Amino acid sequence: MTDSLKQKIATEKGLIAYFYSDRCAPCISLRPKVSQMVGGGFPGMGLVFINSEDHPETTAHFSVFANPAIIVFFEGKEYRRYSKYISINELGGDIERIYTMVFE
Repeated sequence: MTDSLKQKIATEKGLIAYFYSDRCAPCISLRPKVSQMVGGGFPGMGLVFINSEDHPETTAHFSVFANPAIIVFFEGKEYRRYSKYISINELGGDIERIYTMVFE
C-alpha cells in the first residue's frame, strides 16, 4: 500500500489521503463529507482512503498517529495535514486557494 500511495502522490496533481479506522466514530461521519466535498468542489483531486488498522506500515510511513487524519498533496508535495478535529469548511477553504492555481 505504501508504494502505491507514493506512486499516486507522484502522478496526481492533487491528492487527499484520508486515514481512518472503522472503530472511530468521527472517521465514519467525516468520510462521506470529505467525499462529497471533493466530488462537488474539487473534481481534479484524487482521494484515497487508508484504513490505519489494515495498513499500519503506510500509516507509520506517513507519520499518522491519530484518526481521522487527512494529508493533502499538490504536485507531489505535502501541502497540509489535519488530524482529529477536522472542519470541512476549513479543509475546503485551504484546498480551494491552491487548487485554483494548480488546476486552472
